[in-house]
Amino acid sequence: MAVHADNRLLDSPLVPVRCRRCAAQVLVRKSSWQQTSIQWNADATARCPQRREAEQLNEHSGGVFLACSDLRDTIDEAVGSGALRIVDETVDVTP
Repeated sequence: MAVHADNRLLDSPLVPVRCRRCAAQVLVRKSSWQQTSIQWNADATARCPQRREAEQLNEHSGGVFLACSDLRDTIDEAVGSGALRIVDETVDVTP
């Protein structure tokens, strides 16, 4: 079985987005209104108060961090301002 390269990031790479609340900078790719990929690094993880709180709670419950509402709002603002595009709305899918 052949392994195919994933070239999606070549056409629409992850874009740096800085949270308006805590200044955590993550890399983001917004594929659609429903799907957002976020790549966290150690600095962003340390800066985000919601992420830190979730990690402290996870020590006791074993839960998973799902999202930061402040970052989500910042990403929505970046889409609204045109700083971050939604890939599905810009890709030509005609044969």
